[in-house]
Amino acid sequence: MTVRCWIAAAFATLLMLASGAFLPTAAQEKLVAPETNPPGDIPDNQVFVAYTSPDGFSLKVPEGWSRTVTGPSVRFFDKYDDIQATLGSANAAPTVASVRAGEIANLEKAGHAVKVTAVRAVKLAAGPAVRISYQSNSAPNPVTNKQIRLEHERFILFKGGKTITLDLAAPAGADNVDQWQLISNSLQWK
Repeated sequence: MTVRCWIAAAFATLLMLASGAFLPTAAQEKLVAPETNPPGDIPDNQVFVAYTSPDGFSLKVPEGWSRTVTGPSVRFFDKYDDIQATLGSANAAPTVASVRAGEIANLEKAGHAVKVTAVRAVKLAAGPAVRISYQSNSAPNPVTNKQIRLEHERFILFKGGKTITLDLAAPAGADNVDQWQLISNSLQWK
């Protein structure tokens, strides 16, 4: 056998070993079932943990999500999902009319292709709030430059000259209704 033939035979054997050709079929690994939740869906079995802000509020957030704190704002995120809570100040409680006159214009200026779908007064466990339902484009992905359409629910609460703005976002069509209700109703003043 020449050196070339020996090298070719050794290479072929290595390829067969790497492909599992010499393994008995019973020892081969079984296929793992694909993820059943579409991108952006918070799983129904997600564990939530309490987060307490040093600025005077608490809420439940999904365990294991990344967190960044910038001044009076905290952001939790995972893949396409985003939760942001910001403490602010105001002279009076927001109303549907005041939000339509001010907050929506700010959203449209700061966001990407914002489309407001509803503004209404709601009652959360922490008190009365104004809820803004809207859609926007995501920021471009830094690697692919791709954008996706996001759905948002923004809640603005007021107490004693302070506001909390809670913004929940996920890809359009994600089924997070129950999880968003849990998060928004877990919000408490401290």
